[in-house]
Amino acid sequence: MTARAPTALVADDEPLLRQSLTRMLAQAWPALNVVAQARNGREAVEQFEALRPDICFLDVHMPGLSGVDAAMRIGGRAHLVFVTAYTEYAVQAFEQGALDYLVKPVEAARLAETVARLQRRHGEPAPDMARLLEQLSARLAKPEPPPLRWIRAQVGQALCMIAVDEIDFLRADDKYTVVAWRGEQGQPAEALIRTPLKELLAQLDGERFAQVHRSVVVNLGAVSRVIRGENETAQIHLKHRQDVLAVSRSYLHLFRQM
Repeated sequence: MTARAPTALVADDEPLLRQSLTRMLAQAWPALNVVAQARNGREAVEQFEALRPDICFLDVHMPGLSGVDAAMRIGGRAHLVFVTAYTEYAVQAFEQGALDYLVKPVEAARLAETVARLQRRHGEPAPDMARLLEQLSARLAKPEPPPLRWIRAQVGQALCMIAVDEIDFLRADDKYTVVAWRGEQGQPAEALIRTPLKELLAQLDGERFAQVHRSVVVNLGAVSRVIRGENETAQIHLKHRQDVLAVSRSYLHLFRQM
């Protein structure tokens, strides 16, 4: 007798990200049938009650009913995977709770690991995570510290205080980070600091700065134009400098509506 194919629900308030995850799941797990897509937590619960999928991929931050709230209503009736924009505090909360999560933009390697775990669990009852979900909700409710405002950088013999607002982009350089900013009279300047890019990204204002490549974070206010290229890539041209920044496929959705 052939085993029933696993089914899933994908919930995210951003249509492009919802569709992207659905396409990636089709590649990573061809046997998985995504039976529903939801735009918010309320729709996710309604779709779950109607279709009872085996797995729910839930964006954490959705308008109205959040992904965590929806998960608490779904309870132990499905295997749960949360999808979150990266912040140090949110990821720490998931890891402390031993819950499955994906970080936006979802990377194929991380998704493959998640799929492998789900495949091992397929056919088993979903665990009751009521207490873990309550703890996760409490952790995520804690206010995060304010965004970073200044970066200290050694330039020659001088210690510069670089206002984050004046930064055009940051680029990873081995264990260091290149800070490209506008110095006196708006002239382009660069400095090398010891703080890794990943650590800086967690402290930046997510409304103003966006990761566009594994090694590059850009100030959206410094972007002049974005030119689409072949193979789902793009190039960013900046307002105040000649540098051209590559946008990798994983981050192209940030500019599809520009």
